[in-house]
Amino acid sequence: MAALCVVLLIGVFSLIGVLGIAVLGPALGHGENVSHAAGQVIALGPGKDFVLLTATGQRLTFQCGGECRASLGHLMRHMREKAHTDVYYIEAANRTLMALDVD
Repeated sequence: MAALCVVLLIGVFSLIGVLGIAVLGPALGHGENVSHAAGQVIALGPGKDFVLLTATGQRLTFQCGGECRASLGHLMRHMREKAHTDVYYIEAANRTLMALDVD
């Protein structure tokens, strides 16, 4: 009985840790004003700028400048393979979506 309680306790703490990192990770890595979008890259260019099609059918246009953690090759592969893409971004003053991290 004691062994079962220890295993359950370890499992609960592990789950709390994993969920905590999933929720807090992007904010810790990029700051508090970061938003998240997910979908497929459907258009690319000029440069590393791209268009993301979300599951709800929304098309979001992102600028991927010098602070963007993505290579052109990585974005091209995501578009070619129609891979699920997570984008962490901030909204600039003129409503421009600035990508910070693309994976």
